[in-house]
Amino acid sequence: MVKTHSLQSIAYLLVISAPSGGGKTTLCQRLLQDFPNLTLSISSTTRPPRGVEKNGIEYFFLTHDEFEKQIQAQQFAEWAVVYGNYYGTSKRILEEILEKQQSVLLDIDVQGAKQLKVNFPSQCYRIFIAPPNLLELEKRLRNRGTDTEESIQRRLNQAKLEMQEGMNFDSVVINDRFEAAYQELKSILETKLSLFPRQK
Repeated sequence: MVKTHSLQSIAYLLVISAPSGGGKTTLCQRLLQDFPNLTLSISSTTRPPRGVEKNGIEYFFLTHDEFEKQIQAQQFAEWAVVYGNYYGTSKRILEEILEKQQSVLLDIDVQGAKQLKVNFPSQCYRIFIAPPNLLELEKRLRNRGTDTEESIQRRLNQAKLEMQEGMNFDSVVINDRFEAAYQELKSILETKLSLFPRQK
């Protein structure tokens, strides 16, 4: 029988941010496997689905008009424009999860993380995933083969700004080697947030 530890009495918004190509999504997927009591927050976006992405699974896909109406109605806990598309997190969904005393994992950009810290100062814990250097980040962006040269340069310029802001986060993890970075991230959850992984 598999035994699991219960969550801490205080529910947290566990925010993972990184520059594009920093590896945060892969790290978050691993966290969800090892910490079954964490709930993943699904963001809303105006960008079109990629590949086999489905509405309500990877993202809530909205039109620009729908997104802007929700901004006007103050329905987002955070929102930002990233590379020409809107991204945001539903305030109602976060509040419903926190009311159940469950912690939430958010895979969001630096702008959104900053807003969440303002809106949920005592419950928001931010971890920045940093590349070892910009040369390595550029290599990763090129290797994934999905970006134009213009897009790569734009993402690298944005990464410089994000890495400066990332130094203000609660914790910083250097993603040089994936397994080492993951073990450091896992340790932060165990010690800082009193979360415990699945017992094998």
